Parts: sequence; C-alpha cells; structure tokens
Amino acid sequence: MGSGDTLESVMKELLKKAVEAAVSEMLEGAEHQFDVSVEYPKDFRFGDYATSVALAIGKKIGKNPMDVAQELYKDMALPDGVTAIITAPGYVNFSLDASVLVANIGRILSEKDAYGKGDVLAGQKVMIEYTDPNPFKVFHIGHLMTNVIGESLSRLLAFHGAEVKRANYQGDVGLHVAKTLWGILHAEEKFPSDDEPLDRRVEFLGTAYASGAAHYESDEDVKKEIVKINRKVYERSDEKINALYDKGRTWSLEHFETIYAKLGTRFDYYFFESQTAPQGLAIVQKHLAGGVFEKSDGAVIFPGEKEGLHNRVFITSEGFPTYESKDLGLAHIKYATYPYDRSLIVTASEQAAYFAVMLAALKRVAPQLAERTAHIDHGMLRLAHGKMSSRTGNVISGETMLSDAIARSHEKIKGDGFTEEEKTAIAHRVGVAALKYAILKQAIGKDIIYDADRAFSLEGDSGPYLQYAYVRTCSILQKAAEEKIAPSCARAEEASCELERILQRFPDVAARAAQQYAPQQVVSYLITLAQAFNAYYATQKIVEKGNPSSPYRVALTEAVGHVLKNGLFLLGIEVTEKM
Repeated sequence: MGSGDTLESVMKELLKKAVEAAVSEMLEGAEHQFDVSVEYPKDFRFGDYATSVALAIGKKIGKNPMDVAQELYKDMALPDGVTAIITAPGYVNFSLDASVLVANIGRILSEKDAYGKGDVLAGQKVMIEYTDPNPFKVFHIGHLMTNVIGESLSRLLAFHGAEVKRANYQGDVGLHVAKTLWGILHAEEKFPSDDEPLDRRVEFLGTAYASGAAHYESDEDVKKEIVKINRKVYERSDEKINALYDKGRTWSLEHFETIYAKLGTRFDYYFFESQTAPQGLAIVQKHLAGGVFEKSDGAVIFPGEKEGLHNRVFITSEGFPTYESKDLGLAHIKYATYPYDRSLIVTASEQAAYFAVMLAALKRVAPQLAERTAHIDHGMLRLAHGKMSSRTGNVISGETMLSDAIARSHEKIKGDGFTEEEKTAIAHRVGVAALKYAILKQAIGKDIIYDADRAFSLEGDSGPYLQYAYVRTCSILQKAAEEKIAPSCARAEEASCELERILQRFPDVAARAAQQYAPQQVVSYLITLAQAFNAYYATQKIVEKGNPSSPYRVALTEAVGHVLKNGLFLLGIEVTEKM
C-alpha cells in the first residue's frame, strides 16, 4: 500500500475489479452495463464487504438473483486474504481472513496518530469561515454551534490532505456597534478601566448594547442619534467615538480569544466588515450601471425575484453598505489573501435564503469566485427541558452554555485521586466533549435537542462515554506494562472478533465524512467502536500472565485507543487519560 492508501481503499478497489471482471465474463457479448459497488453489510455476520450487483443483473435479464450470484462467484478471482459466500436474496459477501485483520492492527500500532489519514483531498486549498461573532455583542449559541462544526470540518479536510485555512469574519461596524456606543455615552461614569477584569469590561459592553437597542426601538430621537453615530463610525470622523469604538472592539476581540482557546480553535485569518465594506460598496456601484443591481426607493437592490429568489438591499437609502455588499467584498478579499480552490461558509440555516441571494449576486459579479464558494448551513439548538434562557431571563449565551458544561463536569469528578489542577483540566475536556458531541452527532442541517443529563452520561451516546472508553484503554495498557506484557501482533489461536473488523473501517469512514462534510459519520463510528470494545472488555481477560492470547489482546486494546483518539481529534475533542 502507498502512503495515502488504506486497507479499505485498496481492498474495495480490488474487490470492485474482481466483481466487474466476473460480470464481464458472465455477460460476454451482452449490451447490458451495470455499475458495480462494494459496500458494507449491515451485520458483521455477513462479512466485511458485499455487492448487490446480482440483484440488478437478475432483474434486467429475468433471472433468479441467487443463480446470478452463484455464477459471479464461480467466475470471480478473489484477492489474497478474502473469502466469499452467497446470501439471500442475491448478495455476494466477502470476508477478510484473520491474517489481513491482524496486519491492520500492526499498521495501527505503527502509524498511531497518523492512522486513518488519507490523500483524497491532496492539493486542494480550502478556506473555511466559521464562528463569526460580532464585537460589542454576546457570543451566542449560534456562534458556539458554528465554531464546533467548522472546527470539525477543518480537521476532517486537513486529515485527508487539503491545505486548510480557518477564517473568522466579524461585524465590527453597523447599527449594533452604534447602539452600544450610544449606551456607553449615556453611562460614561460606569465605564471600566483597562485594569478591571476582562469579563467585567465585556459585561459593561453588553449592558450598553442592551440599553442602546431598547432606546433605538422606543425613542425616535434616540434612533436618529444612533444613526448619526453609525455614520461617524464608518467615517472615523469623531475622535471621542473613535476612542470608545477602538477600546470596545479590542476588549471584545480579546474576550472572544479566551472562548476560542477553550474550544480548541486557532484562526489563520480574521476579516472584518470595516475592511470589506468599502470594497463591497465599490463592487455594487460598479455593477449598478451594468444592470446587475437596481435602484429602488433610494436604495440599491439585487433583483433576486428574476432568478426565483427574493430581492435584497445591498446599499441602504442612507448610502451604507449592507451585509450583502460586504460579503461581496469579503469574497474578493479572501481570494486575494489566500487563492482557494474552495471557500466554505458555515452559518445557521436561518441564513440559507440570505446566502442564496448573495451567492446569486456573486455569480453575476465574480462567477469564478461563486463557483468555488459553498454555504454549509446547520440547524438550531434547543434545550430538552425548559427555555434557552439564563437565570436573569435573558437568552442564554454560547459562552454561558460552555461554562455551565465545564462546571457540571467539575461537579461530577469524584474521589481524592486528583489534584485540583488535574480536576480543572479533566473538567474542561469532558465539559467541552459533552457539548461538541451533542452538536456533532446529528447531520449538520438538522436541529439539535440538547439534554445536559444525556450529554454527560457514561452509559453511551455521549462525548464523555467515548472519553471514558479511551481512559479504559489507558488503564489496561498501564496494567499490562506493570505485568510486563508487551503488545504483540503474533496472534494466538482464537477466532476473529468484531473489534478487528470495526477498526479496519476507520480510514474509509473518516474519508467519507470529509468528502460529504459529515462529522456525524465519525460520531456514529466511534460509538460503535466504543460499544464493541466495552463488550470485548466485559467478556475477555485482556491482561493475564501466562495466557498466550494476552499480548495480542493488549495490542488490540492499544489499537482501539489510537483510533478513539484519532476519531475524537476529528471532532475537536481532547482525550483524557483519567476521569
């Protein structure tokens, strides 16, 4: 196998060629063409791979599929290490010999953290934009979800050879900023100093925004004041406004970095609306004369209705660029910064209609960029019980949800066997794992019901459950080392087990998850692996002096640990050796 090959990819290709050759032999001279696919059977009792081509052939030529399968089997030259059987209603099933499975365990132990890596995306340059919180505003649940999903996608693509750059696009200009500045100006006596804790400074900004937003809706005179402040922010024409703006922006961005650190994200590029607004404005004005955009009631719109979408404003009647025009500028700035093959934008599904129009406009002004750009929208997160609100009655923030998860994790750590430093580290890793797993276990576009009790369960279907399975492998390996039982792939005589078959599927699962933007496939795989390992642990004595099977069972346990760790890494979840 080459460096980018896996047992899965090689074996699937060999089996596909063997089946195609058998089909060609059986139907020699016939005009019929059949697509051959080799997939996993649902049950390991039916082997490691299967093809259903006999069913399609039987239906086409009017022959019993079981008879067709028997003929294919007779003409099939199987690869070394593979046996085949026929099962109803006409499947040809393939099983890997024990020697092949054992060799894969050896490969896992050799490659360790590199096991499962592939090159299916080699040579591709990808920019993934995600998280996108706005300075002067709260880091909300949507930002948390987008961060978790974007980080997992980034890792999946990079794991399979893509050159990935993480981007964060933030709204540092706009009415929300002007509302906050109005609130600050009317509470200057409470303005915190740089010496006060960052949390306190950011809390003040939140209070100022709430005040400005409330008065904007209820007082027409205040609304006019805020509109004036908004213009001053764009123009940088007022020294006092500039000073307050710069300080508040700095505080917000510093605060966001503390959240990213907790979530395990590092961005390569930061883009801001203050940067994209001038270019977006120029792009829209340039293409207004060409008919891409139209004037309407003093504003400039993109007539999306002509393309089966809806009309959207790109320049307001006051002459301000909207989010839409800024996104046009962003696309150009991104590409100038990093000439990507693909630009992925991860946001909530509530923005799907917006992006449909924005991308339609981008296709008109820069078709080469539109072709490379895709919007990946995710569902919403709701609580299983009660409302998504904090004790104060406000909508709970993503930061609060993260902090609560870590605190809940800390409360669950029992016993005196940990130092306070260890407890803090474990609580952080387990709390983040609980949240990330809950978000990633569903297909990206689906809504999520977050149940905190289930999210922290060690009984299965949770991030902590997977972490605990890894902890168990560490404990077993430590015990084996104490007993001086070294892992070995010199397997004793015992039947093949389900664990071996699950382990050899990991590279293929990870590759499909990357190609289909589907981290939930990794989640499902890891749960299957952890459950199989726990069942194996319950029925087999792994560390046992004098037992000739023990060295191989220890090797198998080590392999499980490596794959759990690699899979959790793709989800952005850290393992812990103690819990």
